[in-house]
Amino acid sequence: MTREQALSRAAASFDSGEFKATLARRVAIPTESQNPERKQDLVDYLDAEMRPAFESMGFTCQTLTHPLAKAPFLYAERLEDPGVPTTLGYGHGDVIRGLDAEWKPGVGPWTLAESKGMWYGRGIADNKGQHTVNMEALRMVLETRGRLGFNAKYLIEMGEETGSPGLREVCAQHRDMLQADMLLASDGPRLNAQRPTVFLGSRGSINVDLVIDAREGGHHSGNWGGLISNPGIQLAHAIASIVSPTGQIRIPEWVPPTLPDSVRHALADCEVDGGANGPVVEPDWGEPGLTPAERVFGWCSFEVLAYKTGNPATPVNAIPPRAWARCQLRFVVGIDPEQIIPALRRHLDRQGFPMVRIESTGETLFQATRIDPDDPWVQWTVASLAQTTGKKPAILPNLGGSLPNDIFTDVLGLRTVWVPHSYPGCSQHAPNEHLPPAVLREGLLGMTGIYWDLGEGGAALKKRMAMS
Repeated sequence: MTREQALSRAAASFDSGEFKATLARRVAIPTESQNPERKQDLVDYLDAEMRPAFESMGFTCQTLTHPLAKAPFLYAERLEDPGVPTTLGYGHGDVIRGLDAEWKPGVGPWTLAESKGMWYGRGIADNKGQHTVNMEALRMVLETRGRLGFNAKYLIEMGEETGSPGLREVCAQHRDMLQADMLLASDGPRLNAQRPTVFLGSRGSINVDLVIDAREGGHHSGNWGGLISNPGIQLAHAIASIVSPTGQIRIPEWVPPTLPDSVRHALADCEVDGGANGPVVEPDWGEPGLTPAERVFGWCSFEVLAYKTGNPATPVNAIPPRAWARCQLRFVVGIDPEQIIPALRRHLDRQGFPMVRIESTGETLFQATRIDPDDPWVQWTVASLAQTTGKKPAILPNLGGSLPNDIFTDVLGLRTVWVPHSYPGCSQHAPNEHLPPAVLREGLLGMTGIYWDLGEGGAALKKRMAMS
């Protein structure tokens, strides 16, 4: 019963196709949480896949519900000894809409297919592949050692892609049950496909609609052009006042006063690379004076996600009565989320755009979070990954995207350590979602090593931290 035996078992499971078969079964369940017709599929994923998998490993499972949630949550726990560490795992089984017709020939959302060395399928990166890695790693340790050597708790939700409705309330209601020494979970991308990564939080995210309703109906552009305002032009100028032509944010309250030294140090050896299938970093876009890693992991960004005025499908010679844009701010720790909208309102008024209305999209506001990169549990996790992979893991203070991480830090009071098993060019949320199988294989071995080491030396670390 050695670490090497557990890693060999994990490698054999992956190389034999056993892991792929398990993941294929899960990808085949069309768990689109934005689609009301898939409600039963969300339940089936928990009942047919998650519950049996956990129960086969000696976990006790229970279903949790909340009126705000569109689907139940599954909670699983295996408690071995009150004196050893306890981890809380997390994953989500829901996915973005499949967009079936938009995938390239030979692949699709609900069948795990291989093409040109990549594995394709909806959820393979976000998040079925990632929690499957972690659950299978737990199984490898159990089958090798006969026990975990630590206490494991796990929470699976089915609404993350719609803003995790009910998750905060469920965690608050069951706070005592969900207590752990740390959250150890997987989501989002690695820094790049080749480098194991640990991230410690996420950027916050808020979406808003900017709207100008100038008048009822359109008016002939020949008869009225130059006499009445064009809301499309006005809204374009309003957006241009928010962000520069090269993407630099112009609202002071929307950027941190400085980049903390701890963040700069952690990102010093991090290079953003989307791989062969990802976009190329544009060096002149975003906040000047920052490296690409600092821009996406240490700073804020403003994006226009959609823009509409007139009838784009069939343009006519008329001045449109309305213009609309869906905009997004990704923000880091140091930004007051309560001041984001008031600051925007003040800015638009100062710039001469009082006609622009700011509307809520009704989506959940994700808060910005990060924990200390020097935290002992962080360094312990990084050391375990390095031992297994033979590589120096990247430590990201926070993910560039957004997760409901503040629920775990603020509601449950946990350290949060995320070990992602994806890469930036994976096309999550788009057609052709995919992963290199090598990333999943290395993730399986890395998590097997982490769970093995937690059972070997985690109790001593927990004791030292309690005494410090």
